[in-house]
Amino acid sequence: MTTNQPAALARTAEPQPMLRRLLALDAAVTGANAFAYLAFSGPLGRFLGAGSGLLLGLGAFLAAYAGCVALLAARTRPPALGVRAVVDANLAWAAVSFVALVLWLTPTTAGAVWTVLQALTVAGFALLQYAALNGASRGVIAKSGSPR
Repeated sequence: MTTNQPAALARTAEPQPMLRRLLALDAAVTGANAFAYLAFSGPLGRFLGAGSGLLLGLGAFLAAYAGCVALLAARTRPPALGVRAVVDANLAWAAVSFVALVLWLTPTTAGAVWTVLQALTVAGFALLQYAALNGASRGVIAKSGSPR
């Protein structure tokens, strides 16, 4: 029997730790990506078919974004508004990645595969974070005695 993973996350008894882990993993993956873009923009640019300037800009943006997500993950109870902003930003990143691939970028085959894989990964983070946030919200309501 298969379970719906996002729905299963939303039903966990303690969704806050799951939400924090997902945010921390998102920050770590994003930070690693930022580091690679900043440290190896030339070779990666040639391999992926992207300009090194583009990768440097993306690396700087991703480093700042990873720092913000890490700050949320460090909170005992990440604020819902902040988590929603991360979910929305992740979904926007995934959508823009696909649009850029079709309209603007002319990557190598490896670059096209990388763009699709990273967009799917980021969208996956967004969906899991959203499910965990909903579970955390329901848990707070249920513990306070308010109706669902």
